[in-house]
Amino acid sequence: MHSGVGSHFTLGFSTCSDWKSKVMHLLADQSWLQSSQINACRVLLAAMISALSNSAHATCEDSATFFGGICKTFSDTWKNGKDDFLVPFHTHHLRFAYSREKIDSFVENTWGIGYGRTRYDQRGNSDSLYAMGFRDSHGEFEPIIGYAHRWNFGDVDGVHAGLGYTAFITARTDIAHYLPIPGILPVASLNYRRNGVSMTYLPGGKGNGNILFFWANIGF
Repeated sequence: MHSGVGSHFTLGFSTCSDWKSKVMHLLADQSWLQSSQINACRVLLAAMISALSNSAHATCEDSATFFGGICKTFSDTWKNGKDDFLVPFHTHHLRFAYSREKIDSFVENTWGIGYGRTRYDQRGNSDSLYAMGFRDSHGEFEPIIGYAHRWNFGDVDGVHAGLGYTAFITARTDIAHYLPIPGILPVASLNYRRNGVSMTYLPGGKGNGNILFFWANIGF
């Protein structure tokens, strides 16, 4: 989120722009584990769910429709899910797609923080809502907010793996200075109970995309 939008949205700091600057400072000195940052991500998620619920209350009541089903899934996940502390920690650029000079210029330890809510259904599959902020490959702040669905295999009270997808909105300083970008990407995870590591793959060509993005989740 860039300062033009953030100037009207308070998140525990004076503005969202201040939040972005504060997060970048915390990431730089590796003291990013701050409860105020988690609360900021929680506020972002709550605002998204509130907007969806308020603008489509009648639609949510009819879960048989396409948008009603989406609205109900979001609402149920937010209300009945459990908290997740999220830690983005690494972005791996596949070596065949980039020159050595380009690889050396990237920041691949893309530390950040985030907050999410995850709900398991009766079949053991999971729905998640999340918001994260992290350093991108150029060392700049990147926010992301989205939804993920995973089909899980194994014992959800023990070790289990998941495959699914995420639909999200992100923004980058090098793309129209934080113009919001929607996307859908695959997701894979390996978990023990409600803790684990997830990854997604961004496809691309020579000199773009072909990225694996990793984050950890800790359920609490």
